Amino acid sequence: MHTAALIALLSCAATDDGQHVRELGSRRELFVDDWLIDRMDGVALRLGSPTPREVAIVFDAPWEGNVSAYVTVFRDADRFRMYYRGANYDVATEAATHPEVVCYAESEDGIVWRKPEVGLVEFEGSTANNIVWDGIGAHNFAPFRDANPDAAPEAMYKAVASGEDGLYAFGSADGLRWELMQDAPVITQGAFDSQNLAFWDVGRGRYVDFHRGFRDGVRDIMTTTSSDFLRWQEPVWLDWGDTPPEHLYTNAIVAYPRAPHLFVGFPKRFVPQRTAVEHPYPGVSDGVFMASRDGVRWRRWREAFVRPGPMPARWLNRNNMTAWGILTTASAHPSLPDELSLYVSEGYYAGAEGRLRRHTLRQDGFVSVRADARGGEFVTRPLTFEGVELRLNYATSAAGSVRVEVQDIAGGAIAGFALEECVETFGDHLDRPVEWSGGADIGSLQGRPVRLRFEMADADLYAMRFAR
Repeated sequence: MHTAALIALLSCAATDDGQHVRELGSRRELFVDDWLIDRMDGVALRLGSPTPREVAIVFDAPWEGNVSAYVTVFRDADRFRMYYRGANYDVATEAATHPEVVCYAESEDGIVWRKPEVGLVEFEGSTANNIVWDGIGAHNFAPFRDANPDAAPEAMYKAVASGEDGLYAFGSADGLRWELMQDAPVITQGAFDSQNLAFWDVGRGRYVDFHRGFRDGVRDIMTTTSSDFLRWQEPVWLDWGDTPPEHLYTNAIVAYPRAPHLFVGFPKRFVPQRTAVEHPYPGVSDGVFMASRDGVRWRRWREAFVRPGPMPARWLNRNNMTAWGILTTASAHPSLPDELSLYVSEGYYAGAEGRLRRHTLRQDGFVSVRADARGGEFVTRPLTFEGVELRLNYATSAAGSVRVEVQDIAGGAIAGFALEECVETFGDHLDRPVEWSGGADIGSLQGRPVRLRFEMADADLYAMRFAR
């Protein structure tokens, strides 16, 4: 979808009485903010929590080590790719034990990862390793598969990474053999000692970058855009609204694949003044969640999305860094639907090797509208849609439920779609249609401004869409 089409989707039309109307089309909407919500009574937005799973990869090769970090993951046709910095640090001598390199791993399922011998870069006299780059930018090399339909074959994969004067652009035909796209940096305003990233924004038809800066002494995030990956606009700071400043060490921002008009991010939040485990370097970290509809204005949750948990090593300085990328992976149980996998670091500065642990989350499960057993409801802003079914991603208890009323913009129930006519919806489903007892056809309301009233009890509502 190109920029003009997306602007049309996200714009707010106005009714005759001046009320703003959200134009949804048939896209999926997640409740990661209150963009669609007009009022709530007895319900609240609740942040999700990923479930820790197995260790996905251990950074135990001689060219890797305990400060291996800045991991990138993405799906590429029939495989998953992973890139990361191979590095090791001797805390006693306060020195790196070998030069930093860029390493590569791959997986068929996102669960079991292997480190292929690519034979490209020599380390201590041998190319029998998984190193794909050892030049400028090896500190924080962040690659992606370019979704731009006009991408040149020799730069089907691209990356940004920092050098002395800013961020440099890299290209590759196969994701393994990399070259600088030009000798000079492409972005120079910022502070780049972090995992800075860029990608093709499919919804808006442009490249977008998110990188580190320091604002009033606090680690923060800047963004800029480009049409060709080499010439970038002047960066601007992300707008947090009323959320107070916090040290955001990385950003891990992606356009969410199931709803690419939404940006979601998973910054590592750094609290430098705290020490939980005896170590020469102070500071503790966790992972937070944020979402945006334009890449500039964000809702950032103050509560942690990923807590350190009981493992002492995760309370060391600079742990709990969420990798850049969300993968859709199979559930461990064959009867369950696919889930989202996120990958979070542990063991940084601890022992001889770092690790990356997989965490899972239900699809769209970042935030929900939650009602407890006492029940509650919320009403949407006026909206228009395209489709013949209203489908929900929700979960209830055995006694819980969700019901939906379709209203005119003044708040009156439309005949056939009143709350008492809605078939009570319960269970746990990613994409379940809502039905009304009289067989009313919601497709007859396409293009007409309406509101939705959701009545809920002991339930979570994650997302909705109108299906064609």
